[in-house]
Amino acid sequence: SADAGRNLSLDSIPMGLPMSDPTAWTTAMNNLGMAPMGMTGQPLLPDFDPALGMMTGIPPINPMMPGLGIVPPPIPPDMPAVKEIIHCKSCTLFPPNPHLPPPATRERPPGCKTVFVGGLPENGTEQIIMEVFEQCGEVIAIRKSKKNFCHIRFAEEFMVDKALYLSGYRIRLGSSTDKKDTGRLHVDFAQARDDLYEWECKQRMLAREERHRRRLEEERFRPPSPPPVVHYSDHECSVVAEKLKDDTKFLEAIQTLLTWIERGEVNRRTANNFYSMIQSANSHIRRLVNEKAAHEKEMEEAKEKFKLALSGILVQFEQIVAVYHSASKQKAWDHFTKAQRKNISVWCKQAEEIRNIHNDELMGIRREEEMEMSDEEIEDPSQMKETEESALVSQVEALKEENDSLRWQLDAYRNEVELLKQEQGKASRDEDTTKEQQMKLLQQALQGMQKHLLKVQDEYKKREAELEKVREDKLKIEALLENLKEQESSTSRVCACSQEKECPVEKTLSNSPVKSEREVLLVGIISTFLHVHPFGASIEYICSYLQRLDSKICTAEVEVLMTRLQNTFRQELSGVGASLEKRWKFCGFDGLKMT
Repeated sequence: SADAGRNLSLDSIPMGLPMSDPTAWTTAMNNLGMAPMGMTGQPLLPDFDPALGMMTGIPPINPMMPGLGIVPPPIPPDMPAVKEIIHCKSCTLFPPNPHLPPPATRERPPGCKTVFVGGLPENGTEQIIMEVFEQCGEVIAIRKSKKNFCHIRFAEEFMVDKALYLSGYRIRLGSSTDKKDTGRLHVDFAQARDDLYEWECKQRMLAREERHRRRLEEERFRPPSPPPVVHYSDHECSVVAEKLKDDTKFLEAIQTLLTWIERGEVNRRTANNFYSMIQSANSHIRRLVNEKAAHEKEMEEAKEKFKLALSGILVQFEQIVAVYHSASKQKAWDHFTKAQRKNISVWCKQAEEIRNIHNDELMGIRREEEMEMSDEEIEDPSQMKETEESALVSQVEALKEENDSLRWQLDAYRNEVELLKQEQGKASRDEDTTKEQQMKLLQQALQGMQKHLLKVQDEYKKREAELEKVREDKLKIEALLENLKEQESSTSRVCACSQEKECPVEKTLSNSPVKSEREVLLVGIISTFLHVHPFGASIEYICSYLQRLDSKICTAEVEVLMTRLQNTFRQELSGVGASLEKRWKFCGFDGLKMT
């Protein structure tokens, strides 16, 4: 039939060609960038340059190049590699369909020189396999299985990439169409122990070379050895003794002396000389101590000067931040333009950040000074508790002020956001982008302020908990002191009763306005308190101070006691109208003259 005739004509075409077509094989090897070899082993093109083939721009394959650990470098899409029919002496290789995807390969083992070849014809022999794959490079060994596959080991790693080019080719032995004489080649990387061993040996050799190179580099940059120390002699001993007396040459001389002693140069004959040199070295101790003291004094003076300067800077920062906060209030804020408001907000934020940094630094210096308290201060627990409480109170107040300032700034930012939202509908399209950026900046600023506010609130809660704990400790200490006072008062009462029994005649009633030792103590404490308040203080303020010492003291008791002592305390009215306030003042010095 016509189909049969067509098949016969197609099958008879290769038979008219020679069994080894040099032109086809040259084209295939040229696509790979390899010098084409003839069947005799001689190059078909003696002047062939692999860098000038169809795959230009790809450098020669190096087994240590990156990318060879997975798959060979891909062929650029703008440089197509055309696979053509390859004619060998005993077989013919037909290229795969160029529209099909490239055959899949496994991960390339390190130092791979062995390939797996599957899809061989059943009648294929080692000679035919050698004939096909020896064009890729020198073949070391072929291990053919009884089934249709084999393993081929090449001499170099780059030959494996050439063999992978033949993956997907259909092979036909001679001109036979028998199924046993045809097959589809599948070439893939194979894992071999010999390849891995050679690769490891090569890596070890490279590591040795690298270590050797580094050792040479280190020896080149190694500093020279110090000069050798001279041997001991009477002349050298006198020279070293003179150097020990010189402050500028003392370090060199002391090293020489140490080396001589460690060498064992000390004996009965040289003992006196060494003793004199050691004595000279000892004379430098006082000088070194004085130098250290002088340096410490300079350091303390520098610390004090730095602390004073930092305090002055912090005061100025506080004033600047206060100016910004005043300008951020509603009365003044509405009169500024948008650009001015933005600049003021940015300046205020920067000033607060710098102020907080300086404040933290100053607080750290003060904490270090507080840690260097003397043993006497540590022995007084009540005073230590009071100082800790006052420090915590001041920190809590500072945190409250910072919290309020953050809230004001947050309100100002919210007002700014509302104004921007109102003006957004009236503005033109050109201003929309700038407003969106301003909105984003303001939202970011709001988020940052909220985070900082939460952080400050957490710190405020922690400080309050610490203050509460200190107050509880103080109450415990005051209770212990009260118990001790009660024990002392009970012992004094017992002594008074015994004296009254012995001397009943001497017992008389006293007309003094102070009736007990407790009232005497209260009068002394109140006098001291009012003495440091020359403008007077209210009865509530006085009682709040006394209740910190003794929680049982009441306002009525203190007011009655102060009313009885008219020559010691005087009550005055200050203020006008609703701000009228009663204040107590200390007038003991005037009362002493009157009585």
